[in-house]
Amino acid sequence: MALHVRGVVLPDDEVRDLWLVGDRVTFTPVPGAVTVADRGFVLPGLVDAHCHPGIAPGARPISSLDQARELARIDRDAGVLAIRDAGSPFPYPELEDEPDLPRLARAGRHIAPPKRYLRDIAVEVEPADVPAAVAEQARAGNGWVKLVGDWIDRNVGDLAPSWEPETVAAAIAAAHAAGVRAAVHTFSEAAVEVMVRAGVDSVEHGTGVSLDLVDEMARRGTALVPTMINIATFGEIAERAGAKFPGYAKHMLALRDNFPTVVRAAYEAGVPVYVGTDAGGGIDHGLAAEEMLLLHQQAGMPAVDVLAAASWRARDWLGFPGLVEGGLADLVVYADDPRTDLRVVRAPQRIVLRGRVLR
Repeated sequence: MALHVRGVVLPDDEVRDLWLVGDRVTFTPVPGAVTVADRGFVLPGLVDAHCHPGIAPGARPISSLDQARELARIDRDAGVLAIRDAGSPFPYPELEDEPDLPRLARAGRHIAPPKRYLRDIAVEVEPADVPAAVAEQARAGNGWVKLVGDWIDRNVGDLAPSWEPETVAAAIAAAHAAGVRAAVHTFSEAAVEVMVRAGVDSVEHGTGVSLDLVDEMARRGTALVPTMINIATFGEIAERAGAKFPGYAKHMLALRDNFPTVVRAAYEAGVPVYVGTDAGGGIDHGLAAEEMLLLHQQAGMPAVDVLAAASWRARDWLGFPGLVEGGLADLVVYADDPRTDLRVVRAPQRIVLRGRVLR
């Protein structure tokens, strides 16, 4: 059954009619199509570009496919119709084509040094084995690998890079040779500098990005997925760690406090910024709207650019065409203009995924 949608379609900002035939969009009228929205503001389905349906609350691997489905549906019901899974200890390629789940761009498991990341989440390898691990995890995903660029070094008592620059360069070269893009978890100043200059494709979190480095990221087209909801938890991390690692605690608080300035500088320099919540483990699913509001209210990104970072630009980046002729039939409809009041994104009026009405 074909569907018909009419409304102000963004980003074109025109009242248009769309017809959804199966999983595709057309602007050619389809006789007998059922109208499912006849007013409002229509966006390509939202994207959470840093999400972990494979990590359960408590930062543990999920126990079943059904648990991953449950978590992904929470995001879907908030209007997120595509997810970039930024690392999962539990493989689930069979979920990519399930009709009621968001589309998935997936990394395999995180790749980290021994005992330098969350327990049971990453594949832990020595420096010499990193390129082979990258190739293996490239096969496990469908277009991405995830590197852990830094973590607390208990011998140092602070954040420290995971690997030497030559290992980083070999890892990213291995990813690109395998035909996938490399994303890197990084908080510290030293690690992100090495990763960007080695050619990583996206910086996750990125609290240590310097004002000088944003220009290099813009020149290279390196994306930033700030996960500002995650960064807001740094106070809790510092409080837990402060007695044993006071230098680390102080560093984490400084990174948190300066982060809105970092994100604003990246945006103004032309760095591609995308919305990601880091849902999974310590962050609840379904919070894409709250991440969007933080980018707007704290980092000062204009509402229309936040919408782009969560919708049409993010979908293009991940290879999920938007509301164009022949594009994918994923959309959200809002009663009011989210460019005027971004809080509107908390309450989608209509959600259509793969040509099927979910709400």
